[in-house]
Amino acid sequence: MLVNTTIKDRICFVEMQNGEHFNCLSEEMCLELGNAIRTGYDEECVGIVIKAQCYKGVWSAGHDIRELPQTGDDPLAYNVPMEKLLRCVQDTAIPVIACVDGTVWGGACDLCLSCDMIVSSDTATFAITPAKIGIPYNASGIMHFINQLGINKAREMFFLATPITAQDALNVGLINRVAPAEELEKVLEEQFLTPLRRNSIMSISAIKRQFRALSKAANLIPSETFEHINAYRARVYKGADYLEGIRSFLEKRPPVYQGKASDLDTER
Repeated sequence: MLVNTTIKDRICFVEMQNGEHFNCLSEEMCLELGNAIRTGYDEECVGIVIKAQCYKGVWSAGHDIRELPQTGDDPLAYNVPMEKLLRCVQDTAIPVIACVDGTVWGGACDLCLSCDMIVSSDTATFAITPAKIGIPYNASGIMHFINQLGINKAREMFFLATPITAQDALNVGLINRVAPAEELEKVLEEQFLTPLRRNSIMSISAIKRQFRALSKAANLIPSETFEHINAYRARVYKGADYLEGIRSFLEKRPPVYQGKASDLDTER
């Protein structure tokens, strides 16, 4: 089991426990996380907390690079396990809280943003890293970051792929609360879980469903725009740089990218 699930006083605690593999969001990890989240809802909990057993300071290293397709298929297609997990978190009709004590990389950063609230230690960092591997992130994920952080901070995180600190993340609204590591559990309990237990879960569930529906309605984009987006993305994940990114990671060496921005020009 990669995930440990416990229910205590109407809160479902879901803990990733594959620290030696940096809690990568492998297919198996995503399936177990999704099942645990659904269990919390089915057991009529009022909230779900996602945590992790950290190894070498890593909360989660994000998408398992070893599972990325090298066959010209979209690595972030609608039906891949990580995308299903993100929608599961967003669509679960009770609050999901990420409790972070460590570094958060790649798809795990998107997992945290998919949660309704994030509480982190003051030493936590957050990085979205598809550009390091040569992965073309999908439109839904990019819109998610734009909506949460604003377009300039989203650009910074995607273009640079460097970690931002917990304080920076707090300042731009990525997270809700920062606490010293030794006080993280206390802050989570006193400032989030205790008030949550006192409130009407029917009211909260209705409000969360509205947040989800309204956020979708606010992002209506013409279909031809998505066609352009998918054309750009396909040129990336079917290209040499994408394969070079995966192989260099697996071979533990710096990537040597040869692609040019003009390679995406649709007129070519």
